[in-house]
Amino acid sequence: MSETKVNPYLLLAVGVISVSTSAILVKVSSAPAGVLAFYRLFFTVLLMSPVFFLKYVKELKVITRRDWVFSIIAGVFLAFHFILWFESLNYTSVASSTVLVTLQPLFAFIGAYLFFQEKLTGKAVISALLAVTGSFIISWGDFRISGEALWGDILALLACALVTGYLLFGQTVRKRLSLITYTYMVYAISAVVLFFYALIRGERLGPYPSEDWIYFLLLAIVPTLLGHTLFNWSLKWLSTSTISMAILFEPIGASLLAYWLLAEKILLTQVIGGMIIILGVTLFLMEERKVKKMVRQVNEVKKNEELPY
Repeated sequence: MSETKVNPYLLLAVGVISVSTSAILVKVSSAPAGVLAFYRLFFTVLLMSPVFFLKYVKELKVITRRDWVFSIIAGVFLAFHFILWFESLNYTSVASSTVLVTLQPLFAFIGAYLFFQEKLTGKAVISALLAVTGSFIISWGDFRISGEALWGDILALLACALVTGYLLFGQTVRKRLSLITYTYMVYAISAVVLFFYALIRGERLGPYPSEDWIYFLLLAIVPTLLGHTLFNWSLKWLSTSTISMAILFEPIGASLLAYWLLAEKILLTQVIGGMIIILGVTLFLMEERKVKKMVRQVNEVKKNEELPY
């Protein structure tokens, strides 16, 4: 591994803190979910445009029709992920919403099994069931508070499923394009979808108080560009598993910020359920890493056996 002057773990921590602000910024804004999601991606696209058009625009020439179709589907999924997740924060707490969204690796696990026929291991299934148990504990605790909180939990889970679809459709396109080109395309598609969504729903795009415009811009800069950019930069120095594990700390950071800035109470069921979810997802990611390593070793052995001596 190459050396870097900046500690990658430090920047990874900054990335986790950055994405943890997303739910807080949504909570303090007065704009509806569709408008919030639109301006988050609209400003992100605007900020990325100079870099994209100066260095990466030529890549558009090599994009196939299939890549465009998959990118459009991914963009639609991402748009509605933001809508449902932002909407969930109107009904449930930051703690419940963010921890339920961390179930994304398990949704990806199910999607890979259904669409790519990836094999299941016993340990992976057990860890998945453990995480699901944690989500039931959180939902049960929220249901005891109100039906609205439970509805927010359901929206967060649906948002989690949609972001998984976004990742599954985007992964094949991402392999053939640079990160900047792919994300610019998908963000732009999502912004267009969200624009028409807001118009159809009758959600006004303005005017809003000056504070809201600051929140829109901060959503684009801090959790989107700064947070996810640092995660992508960290891939050069750290393993994907390490970064996936680090992202599991997002709900902890978001919950602490909500407690400190918004005076949101953290329930015992949220603490217990959240710990079980994080434990289950952690065990799942560890098992996934082990399986991938074994597959690579088997493929290397087969490749060596096929070589002429």
